[in-house]
Amino acid sequence: MIHETAVIHSGAKIADNVTIGPFAVIGEYVEIGPGTSVGPHAVIEGHTVIGADNRIFQFASVGAIPQDLKYRGEETLLVIGARNQIREFTTIHTGTEGGGGVTEIGNDNLFMAYSHVGHDSKVGNHAIFANCATLGGHVEVQDYAILGGLSGVHQFTRIGCHCMISGGSMVGQDIPPYIIAQGDRAKPIGINIVGLRRRGFSDQAILSVKEAFRIVFRSGLKRAEAFARIAQEVEQTPELKRFVEFFENSRRGIAR
Repeated sequence: MIHETAVIHSGAKIADNVTIGPFAVIGEYVEIGPGTSVGPHAVIEGHTVIGADNRIFQFASVGAIPQDLKYRGEETLLVIGARNQIREFTTIHTGTEGGGGVTEIGNDNLFMAYSHVGHDSKVGNHAIFANCATLGGHVEVQDYAILGGLSGVHQFTRIGCHCMISGGSMVGQDIPPYIIAQGDRAKPIGINIVGLRRRGFSDQAILSVKEAFRIVFRSGLKRAEAFARIAQEVEQTPELKRFVEFFENSRRGIAR
């Protein structure tokens, strides 16, 4: 299951049923879990740990050093979970000492061709990166987020769960959960109702988030006034709680 032309360092840890294609290169400190396949000419290097049943396509670059001028060769990590698809020419880099030292990818994500995950970024589960979607360093992308093609996310920005970032958007500040955002700079334009319904959210949950969105982004109230009104007037669902907590934990500020 390992092609004779693949170049695999003797120190790499490869599970028994991993498939590695022609001319792929696997570095010394790489660990690849069972059921994972690596396509032709893919390069996996650095201190990279890859879980089970991932599919890494041809020409992908996984585990290269950060594109950060402050990086000085320190030992940092890339950790990838299970069942991810990493398509052609995708690039995913290890962390930096100043950013915590780890780039993390969860489970069941799709990274389409030419997408990029910068150093020290954290990607949750079930996210989709369309072609050329790009994360700067230190970005957090939560579960079920979708980044449209040619979108870009600024360093230290957070993308909330179940968001949809429209193609070509430039994201400069945090995007709260459940929202559709678009533009340069990307601004919230509504709730991702279709996506939430597809994932089984109740009408009650969707209504609470929709009302909160209206109060925060459409009422003209200041932030403190808006959240006081939400507490009084909107049903306090778990989804609403997550929406509000995202604002409370924002360091970069919320896109408006």
